This record gives sequence, C-alpha cells and structure tokens, in this order.
Amino acid sequence: MKDLILLHGAIGSSSQLTPLSKVLAAHFNVYSFNFEGHGGRAIEGPYSIDRFVENLIDFLDQNQLNKVAIFGYSMGGYVALKAAAKYPVRITSIVTLGTKFNWTPETATKEVKMLDADKIEEKVPKFAEHLKFLHAPLDWREVLQGTADMMIDLGNGIGLSDEEISSVGVPVLIGIGDQDQMVSIEESKRVADMLPFGKLMVFEDFPHPIEKVDYPILSKNIVYFNSDY
Repeated sequence: MKDLILLHGAIGSSSQLTPLSKVLAAHFNVYSFNFEGHGGRAIEGPYSIDRFVENLIDFLDQNQLNKVAIFGYSMGGYVALKAAAKYPVRITSIVTLGTKFNWTPETATKEVKMLDADKIEEKVPKFAEHLKFLHAPLDWREVLQGTADMMIDLGNGIGLSDEEISSVGVPVLIGIGDQDQMVSIEESKRVADMLPFGKLMVFEDFPHPIEKVDYPILSKNIVYFNSDY
C-alpha cells in the first residue's frame, strides 16, 4: 500500500485526524504527526510555514519514508504545497481541504481577530477548554499568538508565491467545502488553475471544521484521486 501522511491545521493537532485515519487505513499506510507548537509539541522560535515544512521532512526521514502522498487539512495543505515546491522528489500527490490561499494584510487581520484568547474564553469557554486540552502542556494562549503572528507574516507576503505554486509538479486536488466560511471557492479555483496538474473539488455541505465533514465521502475522494498515481 501507498504511504499517506495526514497534516493537521493551524491551532489543531494530529488527534483531530484520527477518525479520517481509521477510514483510510484500509487503503494506505497512514501516518500523522504534530507540527511544532501543536498538540503539546514544543517549539523554539516563531511559528512559520517553512518551519512546519521542515517538520514534515524530518518526519519522513525519521520514518524512512521516501515518496509519500499527502492529505493536508487547512494549514496542512499549505504546508504540503510548500514542501512539494521545495522538495519535489519526496511527494507523489496532494489532496487539500479548506486551505486558505488568499493572504493579504486585510485577510490576515480578519483571521487574527478570530484568535483573540480573551474573547474565546469569554464567549466560547468550551472551545477554550478544548484548546487547553488539545495543546497541553503548552499554553493554548501562546499557540494562538504564535499562529496569529504567522498569519500576519502570510498577509505580508511570507508564504507561497505564484511561482512556487506553478512549480509544483505533482497531481494536486484542491478541496473546498461549499459551506466553508473561511476559504472561498474562488481562491481555491485560482490555485487549482495555477497548478500544472491541479484539480478543484467542491464538497457539498462541507463546512470548514474538519470535525464536521463527512469522513467517508472525503476518504473516498482521497482514495480515488490517488488510484492513478
């Protein structure tokens, strides 16, 4: 069976992908891990896409994985494309879901407002407790701040360039839910069209949170997309 890496999103952890992993285990050798600064894994220095790309490559090396397929949720998809541009021989295909590509100072400011720890604790205390549990023993507030700083950097142009996107030479399925409130179909289509071997898949009734998607439908499309590669 093929090796498949599952990459989690920002302020998330690999544990959120466990239900999907269980469904995909019949078709792939499935692996997942926590990026630095997530899921209790320590980080020294700023959060960045480049740092997370190196986390991915280190994981491949440590597990003696040469060429792998990747499913990346949200930020995980962004990391996967960045890795494919930088390390083209290590990745055979990519499927993303809910990955935001339209980063400007304005969109970054909008997203950063959603990471206000005080407001989260006041208005959605259950989510604050969830984040505390998810990232222990890390301080969940520091996770939010590190992510916010990274988003600001992305908004200022420190991210995937059009040239990097156009250089990705592997098949890529850009997935987007039609109920996603964070990522637009338009920005997803733009990137899919820029990729040499890119395709767009719009998932009906999929919101942004990975916990709320239909895992059998998602896994079916991951399997189908990888069947020819």
